[in-house]
Formats: sequence, structure tokens, C-alpha cells
Amino acid sequence: QVHLVESGGGLVQAGDSLRLSCTASGRTWTRYAMAWFRQAPGKDRQFVAAINWSGGTTKYADTMEGRFTISRDSAKNTVYLQMNSLKPEDTADYYCAADYTTSLWVGVSFYPYWGQGTQVTVSS
Repeated sequence: QVHLVESGGGLVQAGDSLRLSCTASGRTWTRYAMAWFRQAPGKDRQFVAAINWSGGTTKYADTMEGRFTISRDSAKNTVYLQMNSLKPEDTADYYCAADYTTSLWVGVSFYPYWGQGTQVTVSS
């Protein structure tokens, strides 16, 4: 069982940066692949980025690669999403997800564990 708690969301202006954090608890959490998704109002939940258990492999949605960076600190049981050059279209609720796997899934249905989400609003 893995329990996830996101933090770091807020209101920023276009062009600003923001770093989201997701702290995990539960046994053997280091063997979990972690991912970030986001969901804008009225839209489906969308894959943002994923990282494997060792932090050595990452995957990004095409539209986010280059602006967003996912990383993890196993000593702190935390995964991060660094978001740079934010745009108003990045406004969404951002969710952390986990799966006990060596694969980096992009589909929502592959992740059994989810956090409550943190809201990010980017003003123009």
C-alpha cells in the first residue's frame, strides 16, 4: 500500500516556475514507478511525466518535455515536478500516481495509487 500527498501548487504568472512535491509513505515505496498527471476543468486526466524506481529513466508527454522535469529523492520518499516557463494552459489540478512496476505507463488506468491533487493556476 502506498499513500501519496502532493504539495507546492499555487497561483503564478505566465513565465514563472513552480515545483510540485509528492511525498509517499508505505513499505518498499522505492520499488514503485511514479508519475504526474494533470486535469484541467472539463477535461480528461492527462499524463505529464513518469520516473522509474531508481530515477534513472523518465518519460514525458511531448508537450511538456523541455519545460517540465521529474525527479525523485528516495531518501526523502519524495518525487518532484519542476515546471518552468508556465503557460495559462498549464492550469490544472496536478496528481501524483504510483504503480509497483518497472514500466513507465502513460495511461491513467495503470496506476492504482493516487494522491488528492494540488491546484496550479497560471495567470496571463
